Amino acid sequence: MLSYMNHHRTHIEKLELVDGKVNWKGETAVKHKHGGLRAALFILVAFVFENLANLHLAVNLTTYFNGILHFQVSDAANALTNFMGTGYILSIIFAVFTDTYIGRFKSILISGSIEFLGLALLSAQAHYSNLRPPPCNVFDPTSRCEKLESSDTVFLYVALYLVAAGMAGIKASIPSHGADQFDEKDPREAKTMSSFFNGLLFTLCIGGAVSLTLYVWLDDHKGWDVGFGVSAIAMFLALIVAVLGWPLYRIHVVQGSSVLLELIQVFVAAIRNRNLKLPENPLELYEIDKDKEAALEDDFLPHRDVYRFLDKAAIKTASEKPNPWKLCRVTQVENAKILLGMTPVFACTIIMTLCLAQLQTFSVQQGLTMDTTIVGSFHIPPASLPIILVIFLIFIIPFYDQIVVPLLRKVTGHVTGITHLQRIGVGLILSSISMATAAIMEVKRKSVARDHNMLDALPVLQPLPISVFWLSFQYFIFGIADMFTYVGLLEFFYSEAPLGLKTVSTCFLWTSMALGYYLSTILVQIVNRATKHITNSGGWLAGNNINKNHLNLFYLLLALLSSVNFCVYLFVSWRYKYKSKN
Repeated sequence: MLSYMNHHRTHIEKLELVDGKVNWKGETAVKHKHGGLRAALFILVAFVFENLANLHLAVNLTTYFNGILHFQVSDAANALTNFMGTGYILSIIFAVFTDTYIGRFKSILISGSIEFLGLALLSAQAHYSNLRPPPCNVFDPTSRCEKLESSDTVFLYVALYLVAAGMAGIKASIPSHGADQFDEKDPREAKTMSSFFNGLLFTLCIGGAVSLTLYVWLDDHKGWDVGFGVSAIAMFLALIVAVLGWPLYRIHVVQGSSVLLELIQVFVAAIRNRNLKLPENPLELYEIDKDKEAALEDDFLPHRDVYRFLDKAAIKTASEKPNPWKLCRVTQVENAKILLGMTPVFACTIIMTLCLAQLQTFSVQQGLTMDTTIVGSFHIPPASLPIILVIFLIFIIPFYDQIVVPLLRKVTGHVTGITHLQRIGVGLILSSISMATAAIMEVKRKSVARDHNMLDALPVLQPLPISVFWLSFQYFIFGIADMFTYVGLLEFFYSEAPLGLKTVSTCFLWTSMALGYYLSTILVQIVNRATKHITNSGGWLAGNNINKNHLNLFYLLLALLSSVNFCVYLFVSWRYKYKSKN
């Protein structure tokens, strides 16, 4: 009897251990001591402070580039989208480096420190007059505004891209490190993990609400040096909070090998074995012995009858020694198939970020020309316009997560209410509607300027007699799209990816956003060149006078592109086969 009780107690203790996760001492994590919602809260709070530090940059840097550093409007927009794009594209590099060498928690600390340094340097440049051009009204056509000197330009871009690199590391590590606090095999923790991903967007909104109001106000009224300086303080606080949660975390064990290298080996081996004949029985393909590698049970994936050309990478030949560039495991091949299958979904979300970029650039420039009065003498800074969608999301995300999802769960039987692909699709069609709405609002704004003979009015100094809140419609619709698509993407990539690809897969979202920002830069340049000789302004988006541009046509073009993209997505999502949960 005593022997049975000891065996039963040992069995329970074994069940409480979390495979593949350790605590801060390097010991195997225990479920009731480490991880869970309590540990995730520290990660979410740290994410709040990180968003406090940088979210206002995404909407207000165009004002800094244009008004303080004397960039043209289109150049300022491109400088911002290049900065944002770099911050997202670098997340893939950080993800590989994180999983291979340092781990997700250490990556958060290192990346946060880099971002802190970049913000401090930006604050220094904004503070010292010898590092920037003298004040000048760039909107006055008679003024001769000086540009940044070469050395000051280098200083600007070093600081700016340090911030971008830090943001990349945070974005690569935070979602996966937070999801590591939950066990996908435990039904209760699986539901909580879904709530965690909704919580990521919620905390982004909390940080954004302050960043888009207080921080933008500091930028515009107390000086950019104060705004950047307070951002650096917020980033420092994010690091402190992240460290405080260290004893509670389930920390993912570093893989020690490059997942991307293993994926490349699959494609190389498949090409090298292209002339070999596939066996009729998939069991004849190469795989390591499960019995000998029992500790790696989670690393085995069943063979699927899709993308069969990649199966040639696992064809065994008796005449040769095993070579990782000519013979790969079935599990390794299945990892490549999963990544290949997710790629079309990833590609269909790039256009949405292209639309988002316009709300952070040209929509802010629209706001500068409009009446920003709220009550009496109180004005809302145009860069704070996204606060409208942020406030809406603060209320709608808990409502969706706690009320809508449980109701949908009862109807569909799906743990997240609707499938990840359905959620993404809803957001994509809403982004198209948002751009169509933006085109309509721009037509209205320009008609007011024309009717009141104010086409040459100076932004801010001579506001048009139309409220800036007319722009809230496009922000409002895109905010709902944001909640559906971006959170859906994070859940989709994390849940579908195998164990070795968790961090890399969540970076698909950030890479999608990066390509969207870069595409925005390219599209603006293409549109300006294509319309240079057919418009009086020298292009739809050329010059500093937005009243004489054709921004409405550009928004309409984006609406059409988004609609075509949604049709492509319908086909892609219909063809996609979800990963087996067995």
